[in-house]
Amino acid sequence: MTPTRFFLIRHAIVEPSARVVMYGDMDVAICSLAMAQESAAYAWLAARLPPGARWFHSPLSRTRATAEAIFAAGYGPAEPEVEPRFAEQHLGQWQGVTHEEMTRLLTEPAHPFWPHSAFERPPGGESLQDVIGRVGPALEEMAERLEGMDVVVVAHGGSIRAAVAHAMGLDPHQAFQLSVKNLSLTRLERHGAHWRVGSVNEEPPPGAAA
Repeated sequence: MTPTRFFLIRHAIVEPSARVVMYGDMDVAICSLAMAQESAAYAWLAARLPPGARWFHSPLSRTRATAEAIFAAGYGPAEPEVEPRFAEQHLGQWQGVTHEEMTRLLTEPAHPFWPHSAFERPPGGESLQDVIGRVGPALEEMAERLEGMDVVVVAHGGSIRAAVAHAMGLDPHQAFQLSVKNLSLTRLERHGAHWRVGSVNEEPPPGAAA
C-alpha cells in the first residue's frame, strides 16, 4: 500500500508588532523584512517538497503568503485549498493581550516551554487538547480521501504540534515539548491504519542559510 505523505510547514515569522501579544488565530501579516532575508529557506523548501502535491493552507493570510513565497522560490505554480481545521489555536479572551498581561490571567501553571498550560482553555477559546481534537480527525479524513498522495499543508505551530501528537499518541503537555520553528518542515506518513513520523522541525542545512 502506498502511504499518504504529509508535508507540514509552519508559516513565516510574523510582524514584530504582532509578536508582542498573544495573537493565536488573529490574522496578522508575515514580516516583510524577514521574508526578504529568508530567500534561501524558501528555495530549500521549494526543492525539498514533492512535485505534483496537493496543497492546503489555513484560512489565515500568513499561511497563504508563505505558500506563495515557496511557489515563487522555484516550486512552480499550484492551487492551494483552504483547510480550516489546521488553523492556529484560538486563544479567546487572551488574544491581543501582551505576554506579561496574560500571565495574570492564567489559572494553571504555565508549561516549561510555553506561556500557558497545554490543558488550560482560555475563556472563549481552545486548549491544545481541543486543537488535537480537531487536527487529528482532519488528518485521518484527508489520509483516507487522498490515499497514496503527497499532501503539503502550510499551517501553524499549534496545529503542527497537534498533528504530531495525534500521529504519536502524545498528550498535550508532551506536544508543547516539540519545537516547531517558522519555515520548518514536519513529515508524517500514514500506512494503512498506522502513522509514521519522518521528521519534526526539519530546517535548511547551514549551507543554505544565506
